Order: sequence, then C-alpha cells, then structure tokens
Amino acid sequence: MKYRFRAARSFWKNFAKLPGRQQEAARRKFEIFKTDPFDPRLRAHKINSLSAHYRRTIYAVEIEGDLRAVFFVEADVVFTVDIGSHAIYRV
Repeated sequence: MKYRFRAARSFWKNFAKLPGRQQEAARRKFEIFKTDPFDPRLRAHKINSLSAHYRRTIYAVEIEGDLRAVFFVEADVVFTVDIGSHAIYRV
C-alpha cells in the first residue's frame, strides 16, 4: 500500500528537543518507515493503553534504545503523533 505521511506539531516539537545523535537515528529509521511503517526492522507494535484512550489503534516503532515514535493509520495516511522515551505511552 502507498501511504501519505503527516506529523503532528507535538512530534516536531519533541523531535527538536532530541540530541543530534537521536535525531540522526530517527532520520535513518524514518527512511524505512516511509517505505513501510510496519517493516519488521522497526518492530512496530500496538500500544494498548493509548489505543484504548484514543479509541483507535495506536502503534509505536523502535528508533533506538528507549526512543520510540508513535503513530496511527487512517485509510492511506500515517499520522506520526509523538517521539520520545516510553514515557510518551502514558495517558
């Protein structure tokens, strides 16, 4: 499937706060993400607590270590909503 991508302001705000090394790691992973957000190298997984809260399926992909990017899919659009540590999973 061909996806279109959108990112929330919260994503860009938190991305800008990351150290340069983590920003570069995120850029490398997003090259894969833009091809297929569910590529096995990203280890995409459903976040049950956020999915229940927002009443839609919310996923996270692993960037590196504890760094995750959170997104959801609506039709052919992938909305990236946040990036950060596991703390972003808390509602």
